[in-house]
Amino acid sequence: MQDIPISLIRVALVEDDVNFQNALMDAMRGAPDMKLLSVAGTRAQGLQALDQVQIDVLLVDLGLPDGSGIDVIRAAHAKQPGCNIMVSTTFGDETHVMQSLEAGASGYLLKDSEPQRMIFEIRSLYAGGSPISPLIARQILTRFRHNDKPATALAKPNATEQQIRLSAREKEVLEFITRGYTSDEIAELISVSRHTVLTYVRRIYAKLEVTSKTEAIFEARKQGLLDD
Repeated sequence: MQDIPISLIRVALVEDDVNFQNALMDAMRGAPDMKLLSVAGTRAQGLQALDQVQIDVLLVDLGLPDGSGIDVIRAAHAKQPGCNIMVSTTFGDETHVMQSLEAGASGYLLKDSEPQRMIFEIRSLYAGGSPISPLIARQILTRFRHNDKPATALAKPNATEQQIRLSAREKEVLEFITRGYTSDEIAELISVSRHTVLTYVRRIYAKLEVTSKTEAIFEARKQGLLDD
């Protein structure tokens, strides 16, 4: 274990997006009350870090190259009960949200949050708060208001509803994804920020009920949302 002054918030990050890693690290350099102890880019590295450093706040992405970040959340909750866990992801669907909270996460933020906002939310989580993006909070409230309905009924609209809900902009982003463009390239092509593109991607994944680009393309073609 690393010897870090107790006054510092000890943070670990499990995130495979290098740009997001760098943005958060830059923001944390200006935060005198925090220390980034570990940066992992895979599920396996994230699990390993739990045995190497004592953590106050763990930030976890869900879509990792070798599996789900929910496994890291579950392990952190078991191995380091005092650790505060916050999801930072593009996935905003009910299934991912509820699984993360049940696994032990106390916060859930979408990646449309700016790095400086993330710093503020880390402090809030460490102080006992539960930072949740407004869209996610609304979903949780909706779930409780309809607690007489099965979760699957809320989370899985039929194919026709999915087609109707995919907006023109979301379809445009999906077309670019199909052609192999990166988030940065798509942002430049449609004249929006990278965070905005990630928000569109998150919405596409949620509506198609998928967790990767490959699955999104397959499901979209299956539903006739993309040209052959």
